[in-house]
Amino acid sequence: MKQLLYGVAYYFEYLPYDRIDQDIEMMKAAGINVVRIGESTWSTYEPHDGEFDFSKLIYTLDKMDKNGMKVIVGTPTYAFPTWLAKEYPDVLVERQGNRLPYGARQIMDITNPTFRFYAERIIRQMMQVTREYDNVIGYQVDNETKHYGTSSRNVQAGFVDYLKQAFNGDLDALNAEFGLDYWSNRINAWEDFPNVNGTINGSLAGEFAKYQRQLVTDYLAWQTAIVREYTHDNQFITHNFDFEWRGYSYGVQPDVDHFAAAKPLDVVGIDVYHPSQRQLTGAEISFAGDIARSIKQQNYLVLETQAQAFKTWTPYPGQLFQLAFSHVASGANMVEYWHWHSIHNSFETYWKGLLSHDFQPNPVYNEAKKVGAAFKKLSADLINLKHTAKVAFVVDNASLTATSGPWMEFGIGEDAKYNDVFRRLYDAFYRQNIATDVLDPKLIDPAKYDLLVVPMLYTATDEFLQKLNDYVENGGHVLYTFKDGVANEHVKVRTTRQPGIISQAVGAHYEMFVDPNGEGLADSAGVFKDVDGQISNWAELLETDGAKVLATYDHHWKSYAAITENNFGKGMTWYLGCWPNEAIVERLVEHIVAVLGLAGSYQVQFPLIVKSGINEQAEKIDFIFNYSDENQAIIMPFAATELLTDTSVAAGQEVELAPWDVKIMKRG
Repeated sequence: MKQLLYGVAYYFEYLPYDRIDQDIEMMKAAGINVVRIGESTWSTYEPHDGEFDFSKLIYTLDKMDKNGMKVIVGTPTYAFPTWLAKEYPDVLVERQGNRLPYGARQIMDITNPTFRFYAERIIRQMMQVTREYDNVIGYQVDNETKHYGTSSRNVQAGFVDYLKQAFNGDLDALNAEFGLDYWSNRINAWEDFPNVNGTINGSLAGEFAKYQRQLVTDYLAWQTAIVREYTHDNQFITHNFDFEWRGYSYGVQPDVDHFAAAKPLDVVGIDVYHPSQRQLTGAEISFAGDIARSIKQQNYLVLETQAQAFKTWTPYPGQLFQLAFSHVASGANMVEYWHWHSIHNSFETYWKGLLSHDFQPNPVYNEAKKVGAAFKKLSADLINLKHTAKVAFVVDNASLTATSGPWMEFGIGEDAKYNDVFRRLYDAFYRQNIATDVLDPKLIDPAKYDLLVVPMLYTATDEFLQKLNDYVENGGHVLYTFKDGVANEHVKVRTTRQPGIISQAVGAHYEMFVDPNGEGLADSAGVFKDVDGQISNWAELLETDGAKVLATYDHHWKSYAAITENNFGKGMTWYLGCWPNEAIVERLVEHIVAVLGLAGSYQVQFPLIVKSGINEQAEKIDFIFNYSDENQAIIMPFAATELLTDTSVAAGQEVELAPWDVKIMKRG
């Protein structure tokens, strides 16, 4: 990337009339220099089987090319035409034995050979049309791809073949490892292998979920390979990964292994949506950016984020400007809105774009003009920012799926799911301005970090857990949580005292766990004094094997530890054995940060958030955000130039930030 990209998704095919010249004029006035097109309109480009009409795509590309607008073309495979569903109904995904009806997007069976045939054909036709345009800088394969719960006959058969290979055809080994004697689920012949949709076995379900994620990895690799045949050296291939959705981007995506699926891509793209107005904290932008940046240890693209969107997301004055630089501060080289204009019918009529239904300039568009001007001015200073972190989160799709579903009926609790634990811990570090990476166990090099945070790593190999023990013994530090280290990679619970292998470094163990049922925490070492000790859902009754007790339970279980700290070799561990409220988690993180000296030069906490990076000129850039409705002030620890205003700031000078403000400081 040579410059910051500022863009929109643009759907000429959706417009009620041809206004492309006015749109381009308004885009250029706003500093928009890239559009994403094509990913939603297969039925327009192939109205009948084998009849191709790319006239609208070509018209759009020509217009953009003549006006110096860069283009990212999306393959249109995530929403397929009616004729394909009518002629070949088996291309519709089958989920839990039910084939979905036609209508919505993302209802295809990504493994279906017929779907693959027609998808490949439209991709190749599109590539032949678009490849020679100099303004096409990259391609997006598919759109927010997941496995969509696919479980049709061909998927079930593929899963059986996958298990045969994994266990070298040894059914006895499979039965023993997965505990299939339970409820007479034992499989005594491969041809008797049941449909997995009905399983109550967590090992089998977890392995099937892993297999489904592999289908996504294979599908994106398949599309990427096709597109790669046509691209030039100066064109990239990306994909727009999304995250668990709880009305906005919330946590680790359960249905895709981002780290594996991104391997064939040139650059990672993400879609990030978040609360706005009074609920804006920047945390969603930060965690999504940390994941995206960590996947390939490089900068990434924001292929979708909100402009106006919902009535609850229409940004306050100043927020759109602040948000654009929030993405850049986390490592984004592009910020692109979904989408340019609000559409006039169908499902997303009132998910509003940068322009409203009247296509006229509005306050959000006018603020986008300020963003575009600032991106143009500061591009050389902010492109390709490099980030370093002393703290890394270890996240794991397998543990996420292993701790949910009917096989965990007697498990943790609805309000303490995997992403709840990840986000409560992540947000605590974020609010204290501690930079983090977010990595998969298979990829992380513990020695690169001062502290690892391991939220609810329920399933893990013996080798990885021993690797963590060795890391601590050699001087590393780990914050563990409840349900860490319980089961092996096949979700088989270990027969040792919990938390199993890591007990050695934790210096404590438990044999009982309970619902707190009104029990709270009692401070034992001054860390949690004056903090509401409310806990819920889960409490492990820890017995110390030398660990220091930071908190116990306050009533019936007061003889047991709830949170511990332990010196092991040259390093230390902390073990959070219960599901506490946000205040307790924040206090624990504050304590760890203080013990390890992780706090940065800016001695501030949320709502003041500081993000730092090194630019291509080896200069240190600090972004200071005020995520609040109140004026805030910060004392500068360094002399700097504020880049937005070209103002010099002295070390020790107080800098004021208005509500929803951002300052960009270049040190020195």
